[in-house]
Amino acid sequence: MRVLVKDMSKHVAGEEIELCGWVHRLRELGGLTFIILRDRSGLAQLVMEEKLELGLEYVVTAAGIVESNHKAPGGFELKVKRLNILAAAEKDLPFQINSDPAKTSLDIILDKRVLSLRNPKIRAIFYIQSTIIEAFSSFLRAKDFTEIKTSKLIASGTEGGTGLFELEYFDKKLYLAQSPQFYKQTMVASGMERVFEVAHAYRAEKHDTPRHLNEYVSMDLEMAFIDSELDLIELEKELLAYIFEELRQKQEAGLVLWNAVLPKPESIAKAPIISHDEALEVAVMEAGQGSKKQYEISPETERLVCAWAARETGSELVFINDFPRRQRPFYAYPQSSGSTMSFDAIFRGLEITTGGRRQENYKALLESLPRFGLNAEELSGYLDVFKYGCPPHGGFAIGCERLTQKILGLGNVKEASLFPRDRKRVSP
Repeated sequence: MRVLVKDMSKHVAGEEIELCGWVHRLRELGGLTFIILRDRSGLAQLVMEEKLELGLEYVVTAAGIVESNHKAPGGFELKVKRLNILAAAEKDLPFQINSDPAKTSLDIILDKRVLSLRNPKIRAIFYIQSTIIEAFSSFLRAKDFTEIKTSKLIASGTEGGTGLFELEYFDKKLYLAQSPQFYKQTMVASGMERVFEVAHAYRAEKHDTPRHLNEYVSMDLEMAFIDSELDLIELEKELLAYIFEELRQKQEAGLVLWNAVLPKPESIAKAPIISHDEALEVAVMEAGQGSKKQYEISPETERLVCAWAARETGSELVFINDFPRRQRPFYAYPQSSGSTMSFDAIFRGLEITTGGRRQENYKALLESLPRFGLNAEELSGYLDVFKYGCPPHGGFAIGCERLTQKILGLGNVKEASLFPRDRKRVSP
């Protein structure tokens, strides 16, 4: 009977089973060969009396008898009767897959991604990320949201032409989408009202920092009939609490590998909401004497505001709203104070979400374009959404890799991308 490593304990001692996987470790002792076998579910110890020409990362099947051994992973080992080599591996491994990845440089880990993903600790990142996406989707479906899939080839950006990757499309010039913003709003206006999408987004920004990717997974949603960004903030609190609880239930082993501690639901519920200007004041206060007044939310501001929130409220999450109109896209809903109904969510010192209520009034949108250096002709497709009646609405997007990074305490967001794309890296 072929079983997974994690299921060995379900079989009584003396029962014959078959395991399949990769040779993770090898050791010879007292005429016996000890093999640590790795499959997708974990590690198991195999014991052989016969000596074979084996090497690390060989792919094998092993049939034998289950025996109890409290020193073995999971408390059981397999006394091998038959072992077949399915595929050999070259001896000159670029790095030790069975060692702590902290001992290997990030460049080597990413350059040799096909191999580095075999490391259980690295692979756990993406099991955890899969559960994040699953939880995001299931939570929204339970709230009557409909999943959509939108084109990533667009004629123009809803935020203008900046930060867009240009490409040739037959005899036309198109761009890779920065977000599904246009399509989300179209579906709200269509009468679907509540939609979400999990898909790649693209930003042609020349950053090279531990927090930026040029291709990333964006978890987007949009909903109709809201009053302000506060409706969205409350929804995101519920959503994040649900994601963390699902991780707690389904990814305990991976979280342990990374020594990751998840926020409790009560800490998410009491996450503070402070205005843009208040956040700047908090940052100056946290930085101490001699710090200069700031005018925009910077990465350092995010870290300082989160430190303040953790100390004052016990929450590692903080929401910043009331951003000035000049710092938000033309479609952000304006307030009489000169601010907008927009917000960022900052988690453990890093912005993971941007969102807000959108302007749904066609004439108001037309009037706002000149102050942003835009014109109606370039955005005619977007503007058509609002010509024939669109409800008040808004939404937000969570950066999947950034959320993964902060949950696990990763030093670089590239670690949370299967095959990261930045200014220099376009393979594998």
